[in-house]
Amino acid sequence: MPELPEVEVTRRGLAPLLGQTVKDVIIRNAKMRWPIPEHLPSTLAHQQLKSLERRAKYILAKFDVGTLLLHLGMSGRICLLDRNYPPEKHDHFDIVFDSGQVMRLRDPRRFGAVLWAGNAPEMHPLINVLGVEPLGNDFDAKYFNKQLAGRSMAIKVAIMDSHLVVGVGNIYASESLFRARIHPQTPAKNLSLADCQRLVDAIKQTLQDALAAGGSSLRDFFGADGNPGYFQQEYFVYGRAGGPCKVCGNVIQNIRLGQRSTFYCKHCQKIS
Repeated sequence: MPELPEVEVTRRGLAPLLGQTVKDVIIRNAKMRWPIPEHLPSTLAHQQLKSLERRAKYILAKFDVGTLLLHLGMSGRICLLDRNYPPEKHDHFDIVFDSGQVMRLRDPRRFGAVLWAGNAPEMHPLINVLGVEPLGNDFDAKYFNKQLAGRSMAIKVAIMDSHLVVGVGNIYASESLFRARIHPQTPAKNLSLADCQRLVDAIKQTLQDALAAGGSSLRDFFGADGNPGYFQQEYFVYGRAGGPCKVCGNVIQNIRLGQRSTFYCKHCQKIS
């Protein structure tokens, strides 16, 4: 599933569309995770794209009449194409702009979303429950330590809870915990303020490094320009079960936490 860096890379790749006017909206298959609103072709007709923002793993495309929420789901991509580029089997939604460029949603598994949030996107039920942004100033050691107090869940599960902090999915949770030298099964409530500081720093640095590398391309992710990301070449633990730790040489382990594969080094990462 695309995580925060992949969504941010996609958002940045759509920047050439800013200021352009919608010429047409094409819905080929409305049956996504939630139905694509049938009013979008008329609502967005002749509207100028004012801004592209990101909240968690959502892209917010803002027009004068309101905001479109876009989510990539498990396998979705948003491509920036020429309007003459023929649609393929899993191309479900297009916004055609007056320049001839097309923003196209391609989603084989159809777990993505195209939703209308009106003029108050922050109040949309998918947005108003979200925690702080991991790259923002609100996400610091004191905030995180307070949020983890009394929580007995494994810290790996906690940092993937979007009510606490958004966008830290399975890949970057494993990588951040390794960088912070914290075992993924450590009860969240056991982390000291110093532990939280290391982990917050590790999460921020891991996400920033992933952004610089264009995200991770494991199966389906490519940026809006069609280019893959390269952060997977820098993984310390994710997907490397049975291989040697890049720091100590011990074998990387794989367990399941919160029904997700979790990778760690039992020598470098200790349970508190």
